[in-house]
Order: sequence, then structure tokens, then C-alpha cells
Amino acid sequence: MIRLMAFLCGSLFGLGLIVSDMANPARVIAFLDVTGAWDPSLALVMIGALIPSVIAYRWARARNAPLFAAALHVPQRRDIDRNLVLGAAVFGIGWGLAGVCPGPAVALLATGQPFALVFAAAMVAGMLIHGTLHHPRSAKQ
Repeated sequence: MIRLMAFLCGSLFGLGLIVSDMANPARVIAFLDVTGAWDPSLALVMIGALIPSVIAYRWARARNAPLFAAALHVPQRRDIDRNLVLGAAVFGIGWGLAGVCPGPAVALLATGQPFALVFAAAMVAGMLIHGTLHHPRSAKQ
């Protein structure tokens, strides 16, 4: 059931990205061009997405358990370290150069555009390289 719900939520997210045109690299690059022909529509979509997110998060936190899982998994780390800053920088540079980030890239795969296929392949390659170079730390027992 949890996989079905994850698929449905991901599909709804992807559909929202496509319908709102937030998977359009030109729109994203126009949003990032704050000194030129700036397009604020991405900011409006982000702000609009915060409202249902805050409501759903508060509702989920108030429950004893999630609807489709045994526990609610909330990140515990709050520190800002070198890896976080470097990862954010790499993400931002890639977002600015390509005009897409992982969510829209997956949504664009459904369109079959060559750009989406190349970006997704590069994204997966980056994930594999990262996984090879940075093994997850095992919990101390």
C-alpha cells in the first residue's frame, strides 16, 4: 500500500509540475535571472505550495502514526556542515545551468524529450558516483 501511495503522490506532484509549467527549463531560468527579464511565477508556485504543505505536516505530526506507515520519519539533523553547503552549491549550479532539478527532471521523462533523457541519465550517474565515493555511515552499536 505504501508503494502505491508513494506512486500516486509522486504522480500528482509531477502532474502539478507539468500543469504549472514549472518543469519548463526556460521558465526556471527566467526565475533565476533576477537582473534581467525576471519571471516571479516560480516564487508564487513555491509560496502556494507551502500552504497545503504546512497544513499537512502539522496534521501528520499531530497523529500517533502516519496513515500508511508505522512511523513518521522526520530528519533529526539540524547542523549546517561542509557536505550540506557543498551539496546545496552543486544543486544550485546545476539548477541554474540546466533549468531543472530532480523532481521536474523525472516529470519531464514522461515527455520523452531528449533533454530530459540526458539530464536524467546525468543525474543517475551523479547519484551512483556519490554512492560509490561516500558510503553511508553505519550506526554505531
